[in-house]
Order: sequence, then structure tokens, then C-alpha cells
Amino acid sequence: MMLRVGQTAPLFDAVTTSSEPLSLHQLRGKIVVLYFFRRAFTRNCTVETKGFRDNYEELVALGAEVVGISCDEHATQCRFAETLGVGFPMIADTDRAISTAYRTFFTLLPMVSHRVTYVVDRQGNVAGVFNHEFQVVKHLDEVTTFVRELAKKP
Repeated sequence: MMLRVGQTAPLFDAVTTSSEPLSLHQLRGKIVVLYFFRRAFTRNCTVETKGFRDNYEELVALGAEVVGISCDEHATQCRFAETLGVGFPMIADTDRAISTAYRTFFTLLPMVSHRVTYVVDRQGNVAGVFNHEFQVVKHLDEVTTFVRELAKKP
């Protein structure tokens, strides 16, 4: 079962595809869009990542940060980010620790991750959970609309 709205977002420390350290704690005070995807270079994951890339400036202007996470190898995640020209942090969760903490895996298929996005509020709590396995455009639209509304709140 995925995390629910109101729960504290699990903290993590990781290294991004740009070799920078990143922790959820250092993003406190911002809205954080954590999107978990299955595999780099697959059709829907590419569409999803391009969508977040194309909406990144708007999300940053709203006080948000986007972080893409998959269980791909670090080198694969780096190639994916570079190929798509991604300007936001991406993390290769090779040990699956972040994905496990965020409960992104299917119960009956423990090695397969849901396409899920958690929106974490400025205080570090899960404010929104979006899970659309195949409706990638709908997924992006709902996340962006939610962040716009959340950004209006103090």
C-alpha cells in the first residue's frame, strides 16, 4: 500500500545524476514533486519525464522542486537525464531503499514499481498522491494543477 496524504514523507539521502548530494531534508520549505517511474528509456517513462522537464520552470516558479526516481543503474539514469535534457535532479535508486520507503512496489510484483508521484508540502508531509499507470498526460496535468493550488497556501 502506498503512502497516504498526511503521512510524513520518508527522509532520504542520495546522489543525483549530476553527482550532487540530495536529501529530502535540504528541500524542506519547498514543495517537492517526487515522481517514481519504472524504467529509463521506456515509452511512458520517457513521455512522463519530458512532461516534467517541459513544466519544470513553471513548477520552480511556484516554489517547487521536481525529483525523478527509478531503480535503474546510475549510469543508465545519467544517460536518460542527459538524452532528455532534464534540468531537475534525478536519482538512481539502485538499492531500492527510497522506493521501498515510499512503498512504490506492487504487492504481488515486488520488483515492479508503480508510476506514482508524491507531492510533499513545505513541512515535509505527503500532500498529494498521484498514481496513473498508463494515463501519463493525465498524471502530469493532475500533479501540475495540484502544485498550483498547494503553492497558494501559506
